[in-house]
Amino acid sequence: MDLSTWIEHHTGHKPADIAVFERALTHSSRGEGNYERIEFLGDRVLGLVIADWLYALFPDEPEGQLSKRLNVLVARTTCAEVGRELGLAPHMRLGKQARDDGAFDSDNVLGDMVEALIGALWLEAGFETAKSFIHSAWGDRVNRREAAPQHPKSVLQEWAAAKDRRPPVYEVVRRSGPQHAPTFVVRVSIHKVGEAEAEGASKQDAETEAAQALLEKLK
Repeated sequence: MDLSTWIEHHTGHKPADIAVFERALTHSSRGEGNYERIEFLGDRVLGLVIADWLYALFPDEPEGQLSKRLNVLVARTTCAEVGRELGLAPHMRLGKQARDDGAFDSDNVLGDMVEALIGALWLEAGFETAKSFIHSAWGDRVNRREAAPQHPKSVLQEWAAAKDRRPPVYEVVRRSGPQHAPTFVVRVSIHKVGEAEAEGASKQDAETEAAQALLEKLK
């Protein structure tokens, strides 16, 4: 399936200028004309559409609960999951080094390109087309949980406060990998309670996983 057909199949929009979408799926390892500016736009469109969707779906939830849902739904890992479901990898335009480093399966790159695809739809077809695509691609993720998810870092912070302990401290232990697809190892510790380490594709992801690992130890 060529790129134009793939886009029409998944978005309902037949590209008038395929170059816009080619750029949205081009990694910086290929040089200039990459997805970064379009991804910047798509990220904002995604946030607006998801926020509007949640506001309508959960009329009785306060802002804090809606924000927790939003943070999960626009996270890079969620966007990457959507990209895998769409079969994005064959259409990703990567330089040799990025290919060798496994960028086809990188949450960072997949997530960014999904946001860039949304940005390209916005630029060429407008808000309603971008919104329709997001609703279709995200599907039941918006109401998969009856209660809004609570972020592991928040849970750990609340646990420490409830036990009259010092707040959790996060420390980057190690950073490795290429610039476009780094890996972080983070340690979280609570004084005189315990510690845990975890790995992630970003500092934030690693902190989240470390918090979850320490919570498991504290059960």
